[in-house]
Formats: sequence, C-alpha cells, structure tokens
Amino acid sequence: MANLTLIYGMRLLPEGEAAEVGDALVTLKNGHQARVTMHILEGSREQIEKQLRQSIEAFFDFYPEI
Repeated sequence: MANLTLIYGMRLLPEGEAAEVGDALVTLKNGHQARVTMHILEGSREQIEKQLRQSIEAFFDFYPEI
C-alpha cells in the first residue's frame, strides 16, 4: 500500500465556548475539494485524551485495508 496523508487539526477552547463547528475544506492537486469533518470533545484532559484515542481507533476501523 502507498503511503498516506492524515489531515488533522486541534484547538483547545474553554468548554461551551464553541458555538458552531463546520467542515474544513481541502483542495486536492486535481482542483477538486474534499471535506474534513470536525469533531468536538469536551471534558477533563484525561477524558478528552481517552475520547481521542477511541476516535482514532474507530477511524481506522473504517479502513481495514490499511
């Protein structure tokens, strides 16, 4: 399998401050655009880290061929 690119972003804000989160756009070399779904995790540092690990594991479960 070819090498892959993972597009990822993070920002911490005080809980409850985010009013709306939209998809991020990625422009591909062929001129097409792809959307990256953004997610919100709230809680203590430990809770966020646990949720993030679970999300990453679930993400790769969608792509068993990787």
